[in-house]
Amino acid sequence: THMHEEDQVARTTVEGDGARLEVAFDPEGSALAVRYRISNTGTGPLAVFDRGDRHAVLTKRLVAGEVPPPRFEADAAGLVLTHAARALPRPTPTVPPVPLAAKLAPGEALDGAFAFDLSLSPGTGRVRWCLGVAPFDDDGFQASDSAGEIPVWTAPFEMAETQQRLCTPWFDVAAGTFEAS
Repeated sequence: THMHEEDQVARTTVEGDGARLEVAFDPEGSALAVRYRISNTGTGPLAVFDRGDRHAVLTKRLVAGEVPPPRFEADAAGLVLTHAARALPRPTPTVPPVPLAAKLAPGEALDGAFAFDLSLSPGTGRVRWCLGVAPFDDDGFQASDSAGEIPVWTAPFEMAETQQRLCTPWFDVAAGTFEAS
């Protein structure tokens, strides 16, 4: 009997302060498809840093409101994929990569997806993904140009230091399962 494609997807849930992240990893060859739902379980609005940065939008590498490929870093523990606010680089570039965020009201959820080419980090046996979130402050965020269904907001660079990172457990690529935490 053939296994239904959906049965091969590994799922996990990460609980944070005022946020719940449900994630599905679906490895196929050298690609890893990631689908997720972030839910605001708190009492105030939440900024979700999965929309890239303003520089990528201005240079037309990203459509405002879409989920870009994640940043990635490999170390001895494995490969970490990240969608999060970044600090202002030093020296400061002429057009800085101002973080973009989606605003999520209390009780609402936001679905997203992206794919990552695992061949960019050969020999990777373990992968995890981290998503940055923070309380949405009307004084610190400004509405930005949006081209898609999801309105985006620019965030101050200080969010890189104060955001909460919701990280999946390590995913064993060969076994196709999340490791127990």
